[in-house]
Amino acid sequence: MTKNRVCLITGVGPGTGSALARRFAKGGHHVAMLARNADRLDSLAHDIPNARPYPVDLSDLTQVRETVQKIQSEMGPVDTLIHNAVAGGFEPLDRVTPELLEARFRVNVSAFLGLAQEVIPGMEQAGSGTIIATGNTSAWRGKAMFAGFAPTKAAQRILAQSMARALGPKGIHVAYVVIDAVIDVPWTRQAFKDKPDEYFIRPAGIADAVFHLAHQERSAWTFELDLRPYGEEW
Repeated sequence: MTKNRVCLITGVGPGTGSALARRFAKGGHHVAMLARNADRLDSLAHDIPNARPYPVDLSDLTQVRETVQKIQSEMGPVDTLIHNAVAGGFEPLDRVTPELLEARFRVNVSAFLGLAQEVIPGMEQAGSGTIIATGNTSAWRGKAMFAGFAPTKAAQRILAQSMARALGPKGIHVAYVVIDAVIDVPWTRQAFKDKPDEYFIRPAGIADAVFHLAHQERSAWTFELDLRPYGEEW
């Protein structure tokens, strides 16, 4: 694996995002880390070799495009794009406003499209590349409290499917990861403190699976990968 491969990861927080950054850096990639929290990104950049912080508000689509352009100017063409950022929430149907739904749609779907459109030309020129979005079971079904969230994840999954069909013939692997589990971070441990260890999915386990997905042999690409601990009911 060459040292100049660039992996762009959004939603680099204390859970899955930072685990992804560590895994891809360990695997030889230079990592561009995107999130709103500049202090957290700076701290991670000191801990993770060849990782750079890029604070950005993904709901600002102009800022999204400018940030990707800056990354490719400073680090080189993006070889792997992982859209891990998510805007979500759970409310009764009568509390979901169109404005709230649209704000979440911008982060989960529109930003994903904007990010991809900025990196696709370089991938097409190289004849290779990987685009991955991380999702959850809201991409498959809408539950009663998910009306302000599930439609955006379902749209994100279908957008990824359209990308896969358009870009696969050009050598670009597009995949969607469905995380069917509660991710093991401090706040979820507190919220579900009566649950056993096997109820949670570890961020490092997610990162390992995504890394494998990003390095599959071309004749055996996966589009949709669902991940869950054995303790999850499904």
